[in-house]
Amino acid sequence: MKIDGQCHCGFVTYEAEIDPDKVAICHCTDCQRLTGSPYRVTASVPRDALRLTANPPKLYTKSAESGRKRLLYFCPECGTPLFSTGTGEAAETWGIRWGSINQRAGLKPVRQIWCTSATDWFGETAALPGVLRD
Repeated sequence: MKIDGQCHCGFVTYEAEIDPDKVAICHCTDCQRLTGSPYRVTASVPRDALRLTANPPKLYTKSAESGRKRLLYFCPECGTPLFSTGTGEAAETWGIRWGSINQRAGLKPVRQIWCTSATDWFGETAALPGVLRD
């Protein structure tokens, strides 16, 4: 599936060819902290399936306690999280942040990871009252 996307302010834009069956929810504590949310949704793609079409993002390197590094890309102007990848062999797969994808409404997660870090109320959100706004 061909997608395109951008940060909130439009400074960084991209195009990609993704497999809709590679969209996942991550409940890890890093994703919680980096999003300010209980989880993050990401579409995984091979590095060569992603192409920047405007300005480059800024890079933040996160080092795990194990020493493993995660490269996290975001807009230097508005701070929108955009991509993530690893180093070495792990650099062949990139994660595109679901919220930056223009076609995100058609991309439903097909799996979850780091479920031990999921909030205990995660599955209960459908029962909450909601307000619809345009």
